[in-house]
Amino acid sequence: MAASVGAKRSFLFLQGLATPFWTRLGDAIAERGHAVHRINVSGGDRLFWRRPGAVDYRGKFANWRNFLGTFLHDQSVTDIVLFGDCRPYHRVALDLARSRGIATHIFEEGYFRPDWITLERSGTNAFSSLPRTAEAIYAADEAIKNESPAATVSGGVALRVRLEIANQIATMALAPFYPHYRRHRPRHPLVEMCGWLNRLARRPSERRYAENLSQYLGETRPSYFLLPLQLDADYQIRSHSPFSSMAEVMRSVLESFARSAPTESLLVVKVHPLDNGLVNYRKLADEMAAPLGLGDRVKIIDGGHLPTLLSGCEGVIVVNSTTALSALHHQRPVAVLGNAIFNLPGLVFQGPLDAFWQKKTEPDRALFAAFRRVVLAGAQINGSFFTEAGIELAIQGTLDRLRAAPVPQPVLAQPKAELPAPALAAGKAPALIRR
Repeated sequence: MAASVGAKRSFLFLQGLATPFWTRLGDAIAERGHAVHRINVSGGDRLFWRRPGAVDYRGKFANWRNFLGTFLHDQSVTDIVLFGDCRPYHRVALDLARSRGIATHIFEEGYFRPDWITLERSGTNAFSSLPRTAEAIYAADEAIKNESPAATVSGGVALRVRLEIANQIATMALAPFYPHYRRHRPRHPLVEMCGWLNRLARRPSERRYAENLSQYLGETRPSYFLLPLQLDADYQIRSHSPFSSMAEVMRSVLESFARSAPTESLLVVKVHPLDNGLVNYRKLADEMAAPLGLGDRVKIIDGGHLPTLLSGCEGVIVVNSTTALSALHHQRPVAVLGNAIFNLPGLVFQGPLDAFWQKKTEPDRALFAAFRRVVLAGAQINGSFFTEAGIELAIQGTLDRLRAAPVPQPVLAQPKAELPAPALAAGKAPALIRR
């Protein structure tokens, strides 16, 4: 990277997922002659950053902007690397970066999973700068000369769960060292762990039920629609949709289904693989379906083979889940209830949900093919955060993307512009520990 870009750069890493990917990416950037910094705001951050010289931020969130502004200046930061553009600490970082001309590199889960991760510069999901009209998509597609074949790197779900458990344990165990940490998830780790234990206890019976339901759907081929649930803690729901929970989504969809869906149709609700188990969706669905007169037309499946479910359904309803992209790949009609990069005329249904059940439309094949090429070229990197081969691919792809990006020319503000108070020396700002 240094040989291609010339000037040495200064990278600041903020929060990421529970994975060794971030440390290894930092190593790769440092090996190319650039400065690499890290600020930890929680015990989980500290556990998954293994490079020396990290700074532990122990202050209150109210002081975060002042501290970060000073840090950006003192370390001459040119680039910020982070996961998720809606986390509280990251919203502040992105705001400061925009005002100073600092480049941002925002990672997210892949739009096209499981073999891709997302990397964008200005924002992801509803904040993405990807084109939002058919005309713009076709124009961008014209500039793409070829599409590189992607390696298959799927897997790693079991490892991801184990790493996340370690992350939560470290966050709780080291909480005294980060007394003011503001979690981006709405529930305490102990509450989530209890939910996971409950879900694991139900796993054998849920697996059998999923197998039986999948066999029934495959053999009898009834008319059914699919509602894949997302996570309540997901910022896709909290920031990019009109809903506050998946229970609220279920109620809205069931009410519309009862009003307008063909009477012979079923609604299959698929629980997210990483759901924490705090909500018993089968019990909740029964309670919602009874007063709507739906009887046993609503089926909850915790498991099952998603591509098979998609290929056999009449249509898919999502808030903004990227499962919609898999559905479009299978040429299934899709209704979108929230903000999403794929909510485009020609790709997904544009009318009200009540009309979707009867007037669903299949996606335009040519438009979806162009959309996929544009998204892969502009926002996706072949790889994974959790498998060894996937991490290696993702790091190389990230380095290639950084090499191709314009070199940032930050306008660094003076420390006093962000931190007018006596600050660090007075002991009122965060305590720092450099390791």
